[in-house]
Amino acid sequence: MTSSIFTRTSVRKYADRPVEQEKTEYMLKAAMQAPSAGNQQPWEFYVITNKEVLEKLSHISEFSQPAGRAPVAILTVMHATGMPYQNVAPVDMSICTEHLWLACDEMGLGGVWVGVAPFADRIAKVREIMDLPEDLMPFSIFAYGYAEKVRPQKDRFDESRIHYIR
Repeated sequence: MTSSIFTRTSVRKYADRPVEQEKTEYMLKAAMQAPSAGNQQPWEFYVITNKEVLEKLSHISEFSQPAGRAPVAILTVMHATGMPYQNVAPVDMSICTEHLWLACDEMGLGGVWVGVAPFADRIAKVREIMDLPEDLMPFSIFAYGYAEKVRPQKDRFDESRIHYIR
């Protein structure tokens, strides 16, 4: 059995084909199944299909162009205050974003994680584009769709990085 952990790749170019709503919903359910410190669940999600907004998001950094090419992107945001374990909320957000990615691959889609946090300039640009309230901090943009072309994942296993303490 092959897991999405071993098949997912970064997909930055997408076929001109819409993504079914049920696939997006499955991805969001997967993201919300992520563990979080103290079960704080610091996340909120903005599902973006508006081409004008996607195009604006594609200009927040030199790495964000895939957002403008994708039929859909999910902006993950975290509650910036009021979380019982605020200092580990970015870890929680990383786990939920990876869950999005693995579910995306499982659904036969391809995507790429565009980093927003911790970069102040990117956070400010996304906050302005999305008109987010101050208590929500942009964390990542996950752009996705049907891959223009599929390529295999490289084997990254490196036994020299494993150290057994017995």
